[in-house]
Amino acid sequence: MDCPGQNEAGFYRPRKPWETPLYRLVQDHFDDFERVYPERFQHKYGFWRPVIRKAIDEYLRCGDLREGFARVRCPDCGHDMFVGFSCKQRCICPSCHQKRTLVTAINIAENICEPVPHRQFVFTMPKRFRLFFRFDRDLLRKLPKHVVPGMVAGIQTHGQLSNWHPHLHCVTSYGAFTPDGTFIPLPDDLSTTPFLKIWEDNVFKLLLDEGRITQDVIDQMRSWRHSGFSVDKSVSLAAGDTAGLERLAAYMVRCPISLDRIVSVSDGGQVVYRAEKAQCQPFPILGDARLFRGISRNFEVFDPLEFLAEITQHIPDPGMQLVRYYGQYSNKTRGLQARSRNDSTDAPEEILIDEEDTPYRKLARMRWGALLKRVFEINPLCCPKCGGEMQIVSFIGRRDQPDAVERILRHCDLWDRPASRAPPPQEPEQLTLELQYVDTDEFLMAL
Repeated sequence: MDCPGQNEAGFYRPRKPWETPLYRLVQDHFDDFERVYPERFQHKYGFWRPVIRKAIDEYLRCGDLREGFARVRCPDCGHDMFVGFSCKQRCICPSCHQKRTLVTAINIAENICEPVPHRQFVFTMPKRFRLFFRFDRDLLRKLPKHVVPGMVAGIQTHGQLSNWHPHLHCVTSYGAFTPDGTFIPLPDDLSTTPFLKIWEDNVFKLLLDEGRITQDVIDQMRSWRHSGFSVDKSVSLAAGDTAGLERLAAYMVRCPISLDRIVSVSDGGQVVYRAEKAQCQPFPILGDARLFRGISRNFEVFDPLEFLAEITQHIPDPGMQLVRYYGQYSNKTRGLQARSRNDSTDAPEEILIDEEDTPYRKLARMRWGALLKRVFEINPLCCPKCGGEMQIVSFIGRRDQPDAVERILRHCDLWDRPASRAPPPQEPEQLTLELQYVDTDEFLMAL
């Protein structure tokens, strides 16, 4: 057979995760990170969670042809290529998490949300409470507990610089549904004050019931001018804006790590990681009303082990659902509505529903080729030699056929992974910093 060759420009090229700075960093430093974790990081990030090692091991095997592959062949000219198996890990593998993001976003936009106006609500909490959710992950499961007319809640634990920042992104129908499905919209000028009050009360009650805080803490924080809670509802979507819903849902469930934001990795492993927004706010000025917002910066320089500690804290525990559906968009409500619609038709009394054919299950089984074509507008199954339609002809896994995997890859000179080469030289990214010196005592007095 013909061995997979270099694809021409404009055609799909199988990814090589081991050439990314994140992969090299994990490969070179993770064992050291795990070894020193109890002494160096446990007091800040909590006890070591076995799911971290499992997720990292799977990530290091992601896309590696030596772990198995799918063989894709063009029936017209005989050209073929190999595509490595994915690891399917959440919140650590940018590629696999991105597929999960796309599938979830399409499902929310096309199958879950009704064609009515929606808003995004972002709920944040004071910094003093965030540590409770880091050390007790079960609290995250209890966070979005109170329903709204129709809501999809995404639990995010990361800030712009991969710091621990548990908060909620919610896509909410901006109104209520009557039992017969009629939508009653809310006024556009509705204040965030009632939502903020409900959010505060529920977080206070959760932490009080769990024994994390006392009533004295609640009374003290209620007396502050700025309690640290916030609610933002500035993003609105018109009725029927499916594309907008898809983009917003993808933002809600995005991966905590972005390869594009790793500015550089030094020979010693130091990582320069930039924020999502390149702009940097100026240093607060004494007397400025924005002083309570704190100091914003657009990058962070990490020691390699500190960077691993920051990114691995966002790996969810097994079985942890990061996307929740409530009210009109809950699975129960949508199931009852589907049953009611089926009962109103002339179908037989006994209706058998094949769970394998539900819209979401079909979407989850969407081929990687269809997703790439939808996002990047290229057909990865288009043959780079003749332009014909390539087909997946076989799956060969290392677990079942280890000898076959090694024999095929050695024949094609793909068994020994080539040494990683440095990226082509380019102009270093300029980080614009706006700093102003303020005496420490004066700064503290102004808080």
